[in-house]
Amino acid sequence: MITRALFVRLEAKAGREEEVESFLRGALDAVDAEDGTPLWFAVRFGPSSFAIFDAFPDDAAREAHLSGKVAAGLMENAPQLLASEPTIERADVLASKLDVASA
Repeated sequence: MITRALFVRLEAKAGREEEVESFLRGALDAVDAEDGTPLWFAVRFGPSSFAIFDAFPDDAAREAHLSGKVAAGLMENAPQLLASEPTIERADVLASKLDVASA
């Protein structure tokens, strides 16, 4: 059951938009290796606005993800790629539906 989530807002520096996109696309392999992260999306809202949405079965899985390779890589590259620090919001999942058969 999915009970916890993260929503991470990212704003790319001017001229670094494609690098942010490439970083997010490349992060999928690391996230795939995480047993406690069953749901992960990297999205683009506009030319320089990006986000990550991911969900977890519990607090321990969420905290493990925040201590993982993607978070470390993001924080390491943030000064070069992002216009500001990532905004990380923790959320409780009230209801969810995941129909992987039709995905």
